Amino acid sequence: MLLTERAGPRPARPQTRSSHRSLDGHSPPPSDRLSASSGDELLALFDMQPRSCHLSAFDIKSLFFTHHADYSMLLFCFRNPSPTLRVPEQWCRSFIHFIGQCLIKDFEARPSVTHLLEHPFIKQVQGKDVALRQQLAALIQEQQEVGCRTKTKHERINTRKTLIIERCPNDDLVNLEFLDEETIISHLQKRYDELQVYTYVGDILIALNPFQNLNIYSPQFSKLYHGLKRADNPPHIFATADAAYQGMVTFCKDQCIIISGESGAGKTESAHLIVQHLTFLGKANNRTLREKILQVNPLVEAFGNACTAINDNSSRFGKYLEMKFTPTGAVIGAKISEYLLEKSRVIKQAMGEKNFHIFYYIYAGLYHQDKLKTYRLPNKTPPRYIDSLHCKVMQDIVSSKLYKEQFDAIQECFRNIGFTEEEVNSVYRILSAILNMGNIEFAAITSQHQTDKSEVPNSEALDNAASLLSIGPEELQEALTSQCVVTRGETIIRTNTVDKAVDVRDAMSKALYGRLFSWIVNRINTLLQPDMNICAAESGMNVGILDIFGFENFKKNSFEQLCINIANEQIQFYFNQHIFALEQIEYQSEGVDASLVEYEDNRPILDMFLQKPMGLLSLLDEESRFPQATDQTLVDKFDDNLRCKYFWLPKRVELCFGIQHYAGKVMYNVNGFLEKNRDTLPADIVVVLRTSENKLLQRLFSSPLTKTGNLATSRVRVTAASRSLPPQLSSGRTKSPKYLLKVDTMEMMRHPEETTNMRRQTVASYFRYSLMDLLSKMVVGQPHFVRCIKPNDDRQALCFCKERVMVQLRYTGILETVNIRRQGYSHRILFEEFVNRYYYLAFRAHQMPETSKENAVAILQRAKLEDWVLGKTKVFLRYYHVEQLNLFLREVMARVVVIQAYTKGWLGARRYRKEKEKRNRGAIIIQSAWRGYVARQNLKQVKKEREEAAVRIQSAYRGHRVRRDHGPQGPRCQPEAGGKTTKEEHTRSNSPKSEETYTDHLHGENVGPDSRDRQVKDFKRDKGRAEDSVTKPCRETARLRDMQCKQGPVMKLQQRTPRRRGQQPKLLNSPEDSLYYNQLNRTLDYQGSKRKPRKLGQIKVLDGEDEYYKLLSTVESIPEEDYAAAPSPALSSGPLVSQS
Repeated sequence: MLLTERAGPRPARPQTRSSHRSLDGHSPPPSDRLSASSGDELLALFDMQPRSCHLSAFDIKSLFFTHHADYSMLLFCFRNPSPTLRVPEQWCRSFIHFIGQCLIKDFEARPSVTHLLEHPFIKQVQGKDVALRQQLAALIQEQQEVGCRTKTKHERINTRKTLIIERCPNDDLVNLEFLDEETIISHLQKRYDELQVYTYVGDILIALNPFQNLNIYSPQFSKLYHGLKRADNPPHIFATADAAYQGMVTFCKDQCIIISGESGAGKTESAHLIVQHLTFLGKANNRTLREKILQVNPLVEAFGNACTAINDNSSRFGKYLEMKFTPTGAVIGAKISEYLLEKSRVIKQAMGEKNFHIFYYIYAGLYHQDKLKTYRLPNKTPPRYIDSLHCKVMQDIVSSKLYKEQFDAIQECFRNIGFTEEEVNSVYRILSAILNMGNIEFAAITSQHQTDKSEVPNSEALDNAASLLSIGPEELQEALTSQCVVTRGETIIRTNTVDKAVDVRDAMSKALYGRLFSWIVNRINTLLQPDMNICAAESGMNVGILDIFGFENFKKNSFEQLCINIANEQIQFYFNQHIFALEQIEYQSEGVDASLVEYEDNRPILDMFLQKPMGLLSLLDEESRFPQATDQTLVDKFDDNLRCKYFWLPKRVELCFGIQHYAGKVMYNVNGFLEKNRDTLPADIVVVLRTSENKLLQRLFSSPLTKTGNLATSRVRVTAASRSLPPQLSSGRTKSPKYLLKVDTMEMMRHPEETTNMRRQTVASYFRYSLMDLLSKMVVGQPHFVRCIKPNDDRQALCFCKERVMVQLRYTGILETVNIRRQGYSHRILFEEFVNRYYYLAFRAHQMPETSKENAVAILQRAKLEDWVLGKTKVFLRYYHVEQLNLFLREVMARVVVIQAYTKGWLGARRYRKEKEKRNRGAIIIQSAWRGYVARQNLKQVKKEREEAAVRIQSAYRGHRVRRDHGPQGPRCQPEAGGKTTKEEHTRSNSPKSEETYTDHLHGENVGPDSRDRQVKDFKRDKGRAEDSVTKPCRETARLRDMQCKQGPVMKLQQRTPRRRGQQPKLLNSPEDSLYYNQLNRTLDYQGSKRKPRKLGQIKVLDGEDEYYKLLSTVESIPEEDYAAAPSPALSSGPLVSQS
């Protein structure tokens, strides 16, 4: 392979001593140094794991030091873009994409080996090992020879080139130089052989069914097709979904994706992929909602799809899925509209076809769960509705794992979407009842007056069906074998023949299944409806996906194929109108010179089918109203009234007619047309089913039908009052009183009249209204077309049948589509809308320009677009112009968003700073106020304590002065007075007042309760000691006085001399001194001493304790040397006298 970047000659490896020294642990020179972080980055870039290698990280760095020139070159290579193929036109697109993924240099963005092995280019190698090995060897040899002769410029890597992914011309058929059918077929075949199943025709996608699983739909591929230009990636179904999503978000307009093609072309799978990508783009916040939306299709298709002769999963109904989004693009809900379910498949299938999938799934699931007896189903022979002569149904049900797995998946879908267990059980019971209904057989009986009466000889199947439906078996048998007719106010009971009873049984089965299917769809819509709290219904936007049954042409085509092909005719007409007719009409009205493209218009065929009163469907309804009409009279009426080239009657073939459709000629067998179109449901069946005890079954037959034949969402009121049945059913009702039910009499009396009106609504009328409803939804949105092509009829992978593909390309008008997309202008936008949408590209955001032609030209010139045309009122653009304008607009809006983000960030930061400063100031104010409050409280407490201390000192000193001044002065002793004084002082010291004073003082201090109790105990203990010290000296003083009185002379009072320097400190033995010092020590212990050592020359400031010592020094006292021999004096006894 040739690369645009080729390494030049390897430079010589420098052998420097510094590099060798680096291996020995010495630091290399500055030019060769490599930091530890740089080494780690290199290890990461090379995906090296030092822990798992024998070399350490230091050794690897040393090797890089050694080869510093190689290392610099490597760093240079990291900054270069990834290499690409030199001549990409010579290689297929999948190989180019694979090589680009392999050569990504950024290891974070580089895909892993697992993802690369899942690449389509690698997956296609399976089974071709030998041939590819030989081709690869020859290619490598050839490229090596070319590489030896090729030299790069200046013998070095060119670092100026950037990675450019060129657009492959085969991606879009519009870019083909020569345009004809053979060229288109050859290009499609070449791409199909390379597993490139998607191709563009302008903005239309062609999808070839690969008939195999391709690994190109993973989330990694979803990321590639998100908001990018179409040319940036290969064609893909995800690109169409992304175009619809971006158009919805950009233009705020509903979108519609129309998938068309033959049966078996891959329409259903394409619809699945589009829903998958839209849910990825929607990015719903509720993950459960995304899972519900993704599981809607499998559930609905299990009930609405079946196996046909040409498709194993053919859609037997029309489905229009609307995904609902918010204006910002988030998915919020979904809604399904179903049209024209093929109910006749329930009772009968053509040769080689099967019933709906759900019958086989539920039978296999109940069989493996051993619940067949619970639902009254046989375990040996299959029911008649799913039995086939050429298929071993029971063997497939027992042995096939697919049916069981699908049943488990359906149960999971029911649970995830939100169905209750009761609802799911009711669904299973109704399906089982339908299978049992098919086993009911009738036999004719003869009587004296009635020879056409029928009965049920074997009531087992009848009883099973009645039990599952929760109705009485007698009432069910009466409703099947007889009918009630009301004429002129009289009720007439008529018996049914065997054929009539079989038709009633089959009509009941079809009605049960059809209404059950409609109820499931309505229930899904209820569970997936958007939340009005998130987004209003008016502001929401939709992306619709149409998945309708494809065009069918079997060996035997009946009424169902006629309806299906008419619907496809309508879809083809809509395609032609949007692509060709409307575009060319606007060319003429706007005066645009554009060449007109001829195309095949199928409007005359649609008029033949749908016009009134002479259209085919109108004639069919008219003939269905005649009771005596037959299929032959219907063919004759068609032959008499349909005079056009698109209708003919084949010769020598009875009950057949031919139609020239847009897709080819189809022969229809008229057998059973009238009966299928009438689809009559007798009133007696409806009345009996309304009496069921099953709430779901009551709801199915109490709700009216819409004009499209579906079950209405509103339910008719059913009262709880028990009523009697009409006379023809009263006999059976009396036999089974447990089934007495709860049905409004007015509902029963009204129903026969409703049934008469319902007979006027035939299947053809339902079909007509369904087409009208479908088109009304499609025309609202901007359409996106996906044309599915079936490459072969054998459903074989990598098999391309040119003739088969050519037929499909012709009737779908692909060649004409290519011509009109190449020459025409698919987008026509009014000047006003164009300027309002794109004025950001040429004008300032705050300037709203005028919606004029000149401003539109200025925008187009600023965008540098070419090949656009201006009409009288509109701008005519090519299909790729709008995509380019949207990308430019998205870039401008992205820059605006960035500016807004920075501005909002700056404003938010400024607001944050202001708020932070405001909070800081508030915190400082609060802190200052609190600190001031605490300081004031502390100051008050200190003042209070000092005042209390001063009061105590003053009281102690005053008491001392009083006791000293009032001591004994006379020469004689007065024992009485002394005794009295002593007693009074003792009483005063023991008075509770002093204790209360001290207790109040303790309460006034800021101490805890434990400290307060401890101080009270200490006070009492000190007080007791003081009492002992006071009482004992008083007794000694009294004894001395008595002795003095007996001896006569008066003793002289000794004067206390001051202490000398260096003398032993004074010992305080007085109770007041002890009490004071005890209190003072406790206060100091509690508060902590606040004294500080004095500095040299500092004058000492006397505090309370010093003042007390100063006062004590002035009091006359005894000498220190005589103090030890003298007894302890009492404060109340005055100076002591020495004993002579």
